[in-house]
Amino acid sequence: MRRSRLAQAAVAVAAAAGLALAGCGDTDLPNGEEQADLSVLATDVPQIQTLKKLTKKHFTAETGITVDYTVLPENEAREQMNREFATQAGRHDVASVSAYEVPIYSDNGWLAPLDAYVKADEDFDQDDVFPNLVTSLTGEDGKLYAEPFYAEGSFLMYRKDLFRKDGLTMPPNPTWQQVADLAARVDGTDGASGICLRGLPGWGQNLAPVNTVVNTFGGAWYDMDWNARLTSPEFKKAVEFYVDLLRNHGQPGAARMGVLEILDRFVQGKCAMMYDATSLASSIEADSSSVKGKVGYVPAPHDRTGKAGWLWTWAWGIQQASENKDAAWEFISWASSREFQELVGREVGWTSAPAGNRKSLYEKPEYQQAAGAWYRQEYTAATDSADPENPGVGPRPYDGIGFLSIPEFAVLGTAVSEQIAAAIAGRQSVDAALDKSQDLAQAAAAKYRDE
Repeated sequence: MRRSRLAQAAVAVAAAAGLALAGCGDTDLPNGEEQADLSVLATDVPQIQTLKKLTKKHFTAETGITVDYTVLPENEAREQMNREFATQAGRHDVASVSAYEVPIYSDNGWLAPLDAYVKADEDFDQDDVFPNLVTSLTGEDGKLYAEPFYAEGSFLMYRKDLFRKDGLTMPPNPTWQQVADLAARVDGTDGASGICLRGLPGWGQNLAPVNTVVNTFGGAWYDMDWNARLTSPEFKKAVEFYVDLLRNHGQPGAARMGVLEILDRFVQGKCAMMYDATSLASSIEADSSSVKGKVGYVPAPHDRTGKAGWLWTWAWGIQQASENKDAAWEFISWASSREFQELVGREVGWTSAPAGNRKSLYEKPEYQQAAGAWYRQEYTAATDSADPENPGVGPRPYDGIGFLSIPEFAVLGTAVSEQIAAAIAGRQSVDAALDKSQDLAQAAAAKYRDE
């Protein structure tokens, strides 16, 4: 797949965005230290906060390398990272990049390849990293550009107690139609919605699960000539299914609810089912959850494909402009190691260990015991989810499961998600939403068609 022209457009857009965000990061410097050896830009998630707390005590103590963290909410972190990497300012040595950024950044030469470091560092054990994650973090030149810190797939979570009450049985590998039928039957039991799904606009919100439904229903955003296919029968059927399921048996106010909102409803016992990220399981089984011990986990629902679901990772990449690449690899090889997972397990708790990236974690009896309710399905999602290079039916000119690995998608996906949210809210029909989205998608890929 050729990305050069769109990649060049990404550079121009990022450079035109102006000065980088004002400093609002979190610093982990020893007292009296004016400047750290490494600057790390990261998204504000619980796993990063745990990492930050352990860095000085362990990594700096063992290596002598000090680390300055800039930790920001996801959207702000992405904005700062795009500006920083586009200009190659070199302010941050390491950043938490995702499988969406890696192909774009590597094509532009913004990331340093890691192959030589991996080859020289036998203790890192690259073979322990799940192969599908390695594939998603590899550039078109065949080089590795990032190492996963943690990863997640998606699966279906359901209330075993409500199913028993209604005499229902969850299939071990459900289809979406079976899920819809079950949602209709369990809807209202003990006041719970039949199913909770993301409805909030955002390419990382409602569009993440919608895309997995599109893939397994046989839809695609583009044909091999980069003609938009959002009004195709397969794409339309998938979106209609998702919207109808939410409108008929989903949570109230679905169009305003993203992942955090539906998670909150689920742990309060207000959802009979929820399809979302495997990383949510530790919250669902936390002591504060009203549904702890009452939840079953099965693979992501499918339709025309044998398997579905998404694959996502926050990974560590080194900015090409960094003058501290060796120290940056020291940090990455620690933060993405099995030793770090064990450290978290011992000092914080095994369910807080960054999961989904290494096979060895799932062989640990301690993790198996702590994550007993869900670790098998989490492992399955990590090893046997949809293929990022071919997640649906038939060929497509782009990679990605819950997203399209092209620079235009951040803007395009958000715009399409807003149209779908309007359909979920009942402000327009699915046909109207997809007609508008088709025009947006067709315009977004004009440069690809020109190539």
